[in-house]
Amino acid sequence: MKIAVYPGTFDPITIGHIDIAKRSAKLFDKVYVLVSTHQNKTMLFDPSQRLSMAQDALKDVGNIEVLAHDGLTLTRAKQLHACALIRGVRQLKDYEYELNQAMCNAYIDADIETVLLFADAKYAFVSSSAIKELARYHQPLKHLVSDMVADALNKAYQ
Repeated sequence: MKIAVYPGTFDPITIGHIDIAKRSAKLFDKVYVLVSTHQNKTMLFDPSQRLSMAQDALKDVGNIEVLAHDGLTLTRAKQLHACALIRGVRQLKDYEYELNQAMCNAYIDADIETVLLFADAKYAFVSSSAIKELARYHQPLKHLVSDMVADALNKAYQ
């Protein structure tokens, strides 16, 4: 069984994240979406909210399981018997960051591959930061996030 891990903070999960997760689910038998904490980022939503939103957004994909995660991603990937880490890339800046992460991860554990999936062109501008900025100024979020996420953002920025 080929297992992959797709980690991220997902603050909040966007249509771009969902697209990468669903495309990953076509490539692997099982995909664990890890909703991670990140010590260097300030989050809008707490871990349980982010977990709930990701679970709701991906509930219809049978071979995806969404889990909370705190710690080194490679350690959790090994515990889950993953052979790959999934990373989404929207632009050159993302690629440079992910290349460095992949090399660092390979140094730690060469048995877990990093798989980069490029964003669909129609989602290349979509980031959690951009979504929060749109929500802050009460711009439409339809087709960018799930209804649950849109409701949570609207409440957060009332």
